[in-house]
Amino acid sequence: MVAVSELVSGLDAELVRLGYKPSTMLWYRGCWRRLEKYCVSVGVQEFSMDLAMSWVDELCGGFFDKEQAGTLTANEIYLFRVAQMLNDFAIHGAVLRRYSRTVNRLDDEQTATVARFRVWLEHAGSAASTVRAYATVAGEFLAFLQVRGGLAAVNVDGIDAFVATLTGYQPKTVEHKLCALRSLLRFATDTGLIEAGVLEVVPAAKSVRQATIPSVWNAGEVAKIVAAIDRANPCGKRDYAIILLITRLGLRGVDVKRLRLADLDWTGNRLRLIQAKTGRPVELPLLKDVGWAIIDYLRYGRPPCECPEVFVRHTAPIGPFSDQDHLHQILVKHARTAHVAVGEQRRHGMHSLRHTLATRLMEQGTPIEQIADILGHQSTASTGVYLKSSLGLLAQCALDPDSAPSPAVTQ
Repeated sequence: MVAVSELVSGLDAELVRLGYKPSTMLWYRGCWRRLEKYCVSVGVQEFSMDLAMSWVDELCGGFFDKEQAGTLTANEIYLFRVAQMLNDFAIHGAVLRRYSRTVNRLDDEQTATVARFRVWLEHAGSAASTVRAYATVAGEFLAFLQVRGGLAAVNVDGIDAFVATLTGYQPKTVEHKLCALRSLLRFATDTGLIEAGVLEVVPAAKSVRQATIPSVWNAGEVAKIVAAIDRANPCGKRDYAIILLITRLGLRGVDVKRLRLADLDWTGNRLRLIQAKTGRPVELPLLKDVGWAIIDYLRYGRPPCECPEVFVRHTAPIGPFSDQDHLHQILVKHARTAHVAVGEQRRHGMHSLRHTLATRLMEQGTPIEQIADILGHQSTASTGVYLKSSLGLLAQCALDPDSAPSPAVTQ
């Protein structure tokens, strides 16, 4: 058990580190002061969820009754959030995902550690996307350790607390972050920053690689979405060109965001770029409809901007899209305009358009090696997952257990 005053002090410091606004902190501190006064009035100093809920119930004039009646106000629900957050922090020593902010403030030493980690990954032959993603997780972990003695003092409690912050993420995301954490700790061990035994306490995450069916749109839905884009305004011209690049050429969203004017070979009608995920060069034909869409945007839609990227944001400050912007809002906007259903059962990010292209090519009999080249996959195993999204192709894979295998069947 922990004293309420001690728990509040620790949580206060953690929320400040996470970047909560001063106005938000002022509200939380007011709630905590009222809780501490309540504890004095009932003669209890140690925190428990029962104690916190008794306080919430009294302050709301009957929280549980109002909850059943459906008459809770927003402020009363926030008081319950305060109690939940204190309880989670008491159990895990961490602020869980549902409360956290994506702000990491690193000091000079931590920044240098992340830079050295990136170099270590590059020398180990990691893909460019892996280096970037693992460095992001490393920054999150080092920032998390700031109030726990830093990397040199990391122990099983600190790692368990960080893992607790991943509650609520998709299994694949947890797996990715734990892999990144292991790599960071392996680097720290190799360079003498920590003792070797620390690496052993990182829990394993069950792999769910290729466990789900890729989300795809049918041809009619894609046509409706493209047709619904208003190409008479600058944003529409930009969005039309972006969606065509993905639906027709299969580019990843990150490569579309980073596409530069110098990547476009108008004379040879080719598009050449270095893939952000793999670091490998790719060359694709600049199809007529795609090329004219880009030209229309550059001539009549793109706001004046000195940046080399083709596509830019149209709100101030004008500039390229951030790495955190996955462009999903563009697809959702035009899907809704086209009255194409977008729901919880379907992933509606730009990547779903890549899935759609791959599935259609596979259904048309395009060799899997050629599809892998178009999509920029390093292995045809990555491309084969799109077989799952076509019932027709799956039906062709059905085997008769009594028939002899045919030597003519190929991948």
